[in-house]
Amino acid sequence: MKKAFGELIEKIKKYNPNSNFELIESAYNVAKKYHEGQVRLSGEPFLNHPIEVAKILADLELNSKTIAAGLMHDVIEDTDADYNEIKELFGEEIADMVEGVSKLSKLALDTRKEQQVENLRKMLMAMSKDIRVIIIKLSDRLHNMRTLAHVSREKQIEKATETMEIYAPISHRLGMSAFKWELEDLSFRYLYPEEYRNLVTQIAVKRKEREKYIDDIIVEIKENLKEKNIEGIIDGRVKHLYSIYSKMKRQNTTIEQIFDMFAVRIIVDNIKDCYAALGMVHEMFRPVPGRFKDYIAMPKPNMYQSLHTTLVGKQGHPFEVQIRTHDMHRIAEYGIAAHWKYKQGISRADDIENKLAWLRQMIEWQKDTADVDEFYDNLKIDLFDDEVFVFSPKGDVINLPAGSTPIDFAYSIHSAIGNKMTGAKINGKMVPISYVLENGDIVEIITLSSSKGPSRDWLKIVKSTQAKNKIRQYFKKEHRDENIEKGREMIEHELKRQGLSFQELFKPEYYEDMLKRYNFKTLDDALGAVGYSGITSNKIISKLKEAYRKANPDDPALKDKELQQKDKAAPVTTTDERGIIVRGINNCLVTIGKCCNPVPGDDIIGYITRGRGVTIHRRDCVNVINDPKFKEREIDVRWAEKTSADYQSEIVIKAHDRNNLLNEITNVLHDSSISLTSVEGKANKEGYAIIKLQMGILNKDQLSTVIKRLKRLSGVIDINRSNRKAGKR
Repeated sequence: MKKAFGELIEKIKKYNPNSNFELIESAYNVAKKYHEGQVRLSGEPFLNHPIEVAKILADLELNSKTIAAGLMHDVIEDTDADYNEIKELFGEEIADMVEGVSKLSKLALDTRKEQQVENLRKMLMAMSKDIRVIIIKLSDRLHNMRTLAHVSREKQIEKATETMEIYAPISHRLGMSAFKWELEDLSFRYLYPEEYRNLVTQIAVKRKEREKYIDDIIVEIKENLKEKNIEGIIDGRVKHLYSIYSKMKRQNTTIEQIFDMFAVRIIVDNIKDCYAALGMVHEMFRPVPGRFKDYIAMPKPNMYQSLHTTLVGKQGHPFEVQIRTHDMHRIAEYGIAAHWKYKQGISRADDIENKLAWLRQMIEWQKDTADVDEFYDNLKIDLFDDEVFVFSPKGDVINLPAGSTPIDFAYSIHSAIGNKMTGAKINGKMVPISYVLENGDIVEIITLSSSKGPSRDWLKIVKSTQAKNKIRQYFKKEHRDENIEKGREMIEHELKRQGLSFQELFKPEYYEDMLKRYNFKTLDDALGAVGYSGITSNKIISKLKEAYRKANPDDPALKDKELQQKDKAAPVTTTDERGIIVRGINNCLVTIGKCCNPVPGDDIIGYITRGRGVTIHRRDCVNVINDPKFKEREIDVRWAEKTSADYQSEIVIKAHDRNNLLNEITNVLHDSSISLTSVEGKANKEGYAIIKLQMGILNKDQLSTVIKRLKRLSGVIDINRSNRKAGKR
């Protein structure tokens, strides 16, 4: 290990010979002491991992304190060391970084998903105070991904999925493209190993031919730059594997049909030379219409600046050219980390504050989200690569998630504008509020002071987390008493179904932990959240039952009541071999509600119909939510532990209308071994395709997986499960 640490020191000396090497060595000794005897799955000493993480930080040319925190980043999480000890030895700044990267390993949570979400919450809060926390975490994740071959296949898939969904997008939002590309390629390797190997082989076959093609272009550009007296560095690079794979899937093409796998990069001294070089290459080669982007005049939110243009070479093959200055190139590669180079330290603190405004907004929007799945899904939307850039009537640029509507735009300006919105104009023309915004649209919001406020249906239309949360906040505030009453009623109904009472469970000694766990200040806040669908009644009840059992370990009362309730439900019967168990009725006819098509894994409810037995619905079905008679005719139903039948499920896809879209959708279903029962599609006047698919599904997990794969297709805006109003019963 001494040799590896020596390599780290030499790396630091190259960019900053005046570093605090005494501090760095002290951190190394603390890490060595606490990780003594620990071994990684590869068999190597655990200490090698923090040294490699510190080397990655040194590649970013970060300062001594950040390197020290990187060396100790695992001591609080994986050893007996605690925050106070690190603080006493190294000060609060370094201790905060180490603590910020550490997982909440000692927190008792119900599921792995809850553990993951709480760790993400903690990390986001820490990085909002000191961005170096996430830079260390990304370096940690990068080295773990580089050494992922030594863990189980299950762990590989878990880590690669989390990296692709969370850490690669965080790298993108921070402008750290070098990290993003490598994290995506490593995730791609473990998530789709066969596709990865095939792509590597295919690229190698014609690599020399393509490299010669791009080398000839580089030589020609160099000669012309020299003639124009423009100093510049020119190189060609292969686009990273995952981006090539995504493009092949998106465009349904083969590797032979993709010629812009190589990008030519021109790095010059100043902005004036950027535009001069752009004019020069446009004179040399024919530009492809609509493929020029000026990120210098309009930088991306992650600080990225460059000129992008796609040109057609002499052989008729397209290639991309990126033109930027040396400073822009450093920012493009390392993003926010470039601001923390040892030479700059925190002297540009105000600038960094501005660059991280999106992060603080995101944390603000997420802090009231108690539901684990909702938090994770919203986080993925907030971090997702695809964005749309639109203009206000005054010319201000507003960036929103792809698929956003005028409602999202209104709430991005101000809550009051969103709440009073009655319509919208795009480029001077009236449009529906469900209109999907496109790059360059000029958006004008029409408001009315006498407006009754937003509709709950807007929650199904909006895309951004910001808009969803502001709409929920409106209903939370304006209809507080109504929400509390509704939430209490829903909880009491569920407790009655379980054979329990509100009075015995809802006592301060039982609900205080629940309030703290879900960030509620009072019990009324929790009841209100259930009322406005901020959290489910079952999650509240589950926490209370858990608290009751901990406080009364020898009291069998709760368990006896649950058992009694199960006894009351007998006899039970499983019908039609579909794995649906109806409690309390023998030999009844069971039908699946065609309005919502539940599948195993869905939370379901039974409804006693006149002459047609029991109809099964998803608990979130519009007919369950809107029909008060459901409560009168409700019967307890559940899925059997094992089901083997195919269940019909219908989804509705909204996408930009384009060639090969339907073909790509059916290919995804075929690759997922899903049988397509029927397909119905139409294109509307706005140029969007609405496609309804009915298919045979084994369970909710399979459905979620195929929806996730379909969302990756180019042009897909939104996918929802069908949920229609039924006729009279």
